[in-house]
Amino acid sequence: MDTQAFQHWLAQLNQLSAQQRSALQRALRRQPQRDVLEGSLPDLKTCPHCSVPATQLAPWGWSRGLRRYRCRACRRTCNALTGTGLAHLRKAECWQDYAQALIDGLTVRQAARRCGISKNTAFLWRHRFLAQAADHNDTRETGIVEVDETFFLESFKGQRDIPRPPRKRGGVGKTPGTGPDQIPVLVVRDREGHTADFHLEKLDCAHVSAVLESLVDRPAVLCSDGASVYAIFARRYGVTHKVIHAKPRQRVREAAFHIQNVNAYHSRLKKWMVRFHGVATKYLVNYLGWRRMLERYRQSIQPNYCLQEAVGRPVQHITNT
Repeated sequence: MDTQAFQHWLAQLNQLSAQQRSALQRALRRQPQRDVLEGSLPDLKTCPHCSVPATQLAPWGWSRGLRRYRCRACRRTCNALTGTGLAHLRKAECWQDYAQALIDGLTVRQAARRCGISKNTAFLWRHRFLAQAADHNDTRETGIVEVDETFFLESFKGQRDIPRPPRKRGGVGKTPGTGPDQIPVLVVRDREGHTADFHLEKLDCAHVSAVLESLVDRPAVLCSDGASVYAIFARRYGVTHKVIHAKPRQRVREAAFHIQNVNAYHSRLKKWMVRFHGVATKYLVNYLGWRRMLERYRQSIQPNYCLQEAVGRPVQHITNT
């Protein structure tokens, strides 16, 4: 608030009723909101507008409970939320509760009741909180690396116009196995617990190689099932490849080489997804990132970590198996 507006506000104090004066006094005695937000959000590392180091950011007052800065290079102002999914969202006092709702895996309506917001706001917040968290994939897999694909039924949930007749709730796809209405998700996981997953347009050599090329370390040992796309990738990029032919009631001959970790991750992911009664395909990446975030921090996860993921500046957390 500038000086002129503040003086105008002061001139109107005499017009307040006794009840309004009491409410004003209670508001002035209340703990400033900025204390809560400042302890939850990480510091800026660069200017969100021109990317110069944070040393070029000069304090420029407060706005909506957050420290405001002005960049000496581009002369623009910013705060810890500028350029993030949480920018311009209201009801910041509910963000901690909503982050806890994400940790607990609540549905939209359950999260809305917990935070005292509408279900539409809860849905908006879900995908604003998860938009940048979905991009936080591990970027390097080393040692013994397991890779396998899983499938989710294509869904147009929430859309008015769909390119096919609607299915009944809980229905199945028209084509069995890996048909065109099955969306492939590739999961890559090493023995240190580093996990990356990808929503693929098509499960073929071109798409698989595109995501594995920069992810899998060349000295690594790649373990997969008998799908030819993994063998082609390993041969093309010089990666040692172990094919696992799993059969019921038969133990793996080489105990060190298996794909049980990645298959167990598939199982946890599918079981966790059941609560949402189907996920729209256009939001599938956000849900994959949500589950990956829960796996990354495990029992040590806190609401602050969710907020830091939401603004794209996550905690550096080491995952061990």
